[in-house]
Amino acid sequence: MKKINSFFNIEIEKGKKIYFSSDNHLGAPNHKESLVREKRFIKWLDSVQDTASAIFLLGDLFDFWFEYKKVVPKGFVRVLGKLAEISDKGIPIYFFVGNHDMWMEGYFQKELGIQVYNNPKRFIINNQHFLIGHGDGLGPGDKGFKRMKKVFKNSLSKLAFRWLHPDLGIRVAQYLSTKNKLLSGVDDIEFKGEDNEWLVQYSKKILETETIEFFIFGHRHLPLEIKLSDSSKYINLGDWISYFSYAVFDGDNVELKYFKEKD
Repeated sequence: MKKINSFFNIEIEKGKKIYFSSDNHLGAPNHKESLVREKRFIKWLDSVQDTASAIFLLGDLFDFWFEYKKVVPKGFVRVLGKLAEISDKGIPIYFFVGNHDMWMEGYFQKELGIQVYNNPKRFIINNQHFLIGHGDGLGPGDKGFKRMKKVFKNSLSKLAFRWLHPDLGIRVAQYLSTKNKLLSGVDDIEFKGEDNEWLVQYSKKILETETIEFFIFGHRHLPLEIKLSDSSKYINLGDWISYFSYAVFDGDNVELKYFKEKD
């Protein structure tokens, strides 16, 4: 992957595709229900890896994630193992942290060989311009979360949390993750109308000064495709809780799809 100006350049191999997924929230609402969804997601990864030129994961893979110096949250061995397997095959995986896994440090890079980004990034893929990110805190509105994010990203907050024993710290964080609407995203499951969708407004603002064919985000938990202009489109990936949705770029166009398990 080469960097051209402010864009990272990716060329898709012949017969290959780029896949995008977001918002699994593994660990919620409980281990039993999460495990069912985790296994379903792994089946999807199995189904796409042979044709994948790259896989983009746009955050909130976990409902909560924190990396102590010697400890990471218990569980998720199936999905972590599958991602390591895909990465070891030489298939690039790009991970954008979300508001539920914003405390990710170096574990994915070191153990899984996955590139991790904390902010939206621009890519040129087969000569088409993409802006890709989780989507939290972008655009107008979302002010409550923006304030919350400043607190959680503060180094003193991270240090204070690190001093808690993992048994206590992770339990408290999991409770807040599901109960706090600013973190859980429960307000994001209804379409607000194009004029009130802040990620749409954010994308339109970018288009005033840049050429971007595809804006791809998560966070909203709604699969959305909205035409911004004759040559630009906003895509929200939905989630792996209610929709089991993802997007595919075939070299020409991005299409939303829904994963259905074979009988």
